[in-house]
Amino acid sequence: METDSPIVQIKNLKKSFGDVQAVRGISFELKRGNVTGFIGANGSGKTTTMRMLATLEIPNAGTISVGGFSALAFPENVRKILGWMPDNMLGYRGMSVIEYLDFFARAYDLRGDELERRLAEVIEFTELGELLTRPSTKLSKGQLQRLCLARTLIHDPELLVLDEPAAGLDPKARLEFKNLIRILKEKGKTIFISSHILSELAEMCDDFIFIHEGEIIRTGTLESLGEDAESAPGAPGVPAGTLTVRCRAERAAELAAWLELRKEISGEILFRHETITAELVNCNAGTLAELLAAAVSAGFPIYQFARNEERLEEKFVRIVKASEKKSKA
Repeated sequence: METDSPIVQIKNLKKSFGDVQAVRGISFELKRGNVTGFIGANGSGKTTTMRMLATLEIPNAGTISVGGFSALAFPENVRKILGWMPDNMLGYRGMSVIEYLDFFARAYDLRGDELERRLAEVIEFTELGELLTRPSTKLSKGQLQRLCLARTLIHDPELLVLDEPAAGLDPKARLEFKNLIRILKEKGKTIFISSHILSELAEMCDDFIFIHEGEIIRTGTLESLGEDAESAPGAPGVPAGTLTVRCRAERAAELAAWLELRKEISGEILFRHETITAELVNCNAGTLAELLAAAVSAGFPIYQFARNEERLEEKFVRIVKASEKKSKA
């Protein structure tokens, strides 16, 4: 397969559990080398989709291609390419950390020098060296997540499917995990990751897939996910953008009055001490640059001028609401 082709291609994928339609005909692709965030509320179909991709669930309809192999027709080939990290993993009773990793390495048919090399590499990468003789059932949450990641990497897969890998981790462990994701991306791995901690996904991911009630409702980069809000000023519940300006106190009130007369500003201006917050008609870079240049030319002593970026959580809620409104129309 060509290296510039998507490593994953999913088309019209469906999965039901009795009367419950968990996944409703979704289609998407994963680009090689990208970190893609998979975002949805509990029960939206995230884990079911990931389990089908990892060959652990059989879809009712649709196709899954990983590295050019059908996940249904050639699951063994897919498992060589893919590393799966579930959202909840327990250690194996009676197994130490090194025994656990050795067991999974042999399950992937690693033997001899190759086995020793891969064990050494994943142990170093996940910093498990001091825990090798520890029972795998006697690890902290962060240590267990590192063990699970080591197991996921043991056969050096091209694609990593990580379901809520940072769930329950303390701030230090989450920071360490984010750093591991960055290193894996630099190594050329493709990463498909879900998380409820959207602020951290925003920092890690190249693009995003939003799923709601078993359907894909939006895909795109962090920047493109805000384009519809900026292109539709005045839409109900969707402000075009807000601006925060800080000016020296002696001219702040005058600046607030000046901003009220500008065509770029819509709605009420909030003013307190040296801080002014205003709603913008258009939040693009060109408009902001022109407004700042005009304010500076007018002699206002501005020391902060910043667009308030819409957070990923806010983008998700806005897009879900828009999808629900569209489905009811």
